[in-house]
Amino acid sequence: LLFNLPTALKLSELMQPNQPLLQRLLRDAPGTYQHSLQVANLSEQAANAIGANAELTHVAALYHDIGKMENPAFFTENQRDIGNPHDALNDPYRSADIIINHATDGDEMARQYRLPNRIRDFIREHHGTSQVYVFYKQAVILAGDENLVDISDFTYPGPKPQSRETAILMLADSCEASVRSRQPKNKQEIEEIVDQVFDGKRKSGQLDESGLTLNDLNKIRSIFVEMLQGMFHPRINYDAAIARVKTKGASPV
Repeated sequence: LLFNLPTALKLSELMQPNQPLLQRLLRDAPGTYQHSLQVANLSEQAANAIGANAELTHVAALYHDIGKMENPAFFTENQRDIGNPHDALNDPYRSADIIINHATDGDEMARQYRLPNRIRDFIREHHGTSQVYVFYKQAVILAGDENLVDISDFTYPGPKPQSRETAILMLADSCEASVRSRQPKNKQEIEEIVDQVFDGKRKSGQLDESGLTLNDLNKIRSIFVEMLQGMFHPRINYDAAIARVKTKGASPV
């Protein structure tokens, strides 16, 4: 308690849904809350598979996006039926600031709520030093010349993941968001999305300081594919199913 360490007792306490910060996340950014639950489940199972700290990873995932509460409507999972405010803003620099700041805002919020520093590592590291590429490309188009745009304005401050656990969260976060956004129709499409995320993070060097091995990545990938298939399986079109039965049973004309 004195050093605010993430002991088993502390993690069990932080995992409870009645925690003030989690209750606030549920009220202010319900889409982000649901996203965090999914990411927590993915991360926990992956951590278990490679012998990492599964309980810590699960709890940290619940809190990793708390910074989005500052501007919840600017994040896609909270935009149902309200449109995209980035379109009205029409300023890629300001949009990039809002997106990037959810990591720094989240870290400050975690400090105010006295979350253990080990939990704060996940908030700071879950995007590493990646870019908000869409807004960077928009800025280039508006400027008319790539040399007139400083990519550092569109880059998360990092650091890159410094542990296997924070790297797992980075991968789970990106995979869940990508699959939810693209709505794949079958397992093959889910595999393609997961492979793209893994290859992108590895080739850009985001995993270089995490300690993850290729064997770890293979295990994590397999778990993500299976779990994402269960989370985002295609829904039955009941109207079409009923229509087929009626058509089959209809008398010939």
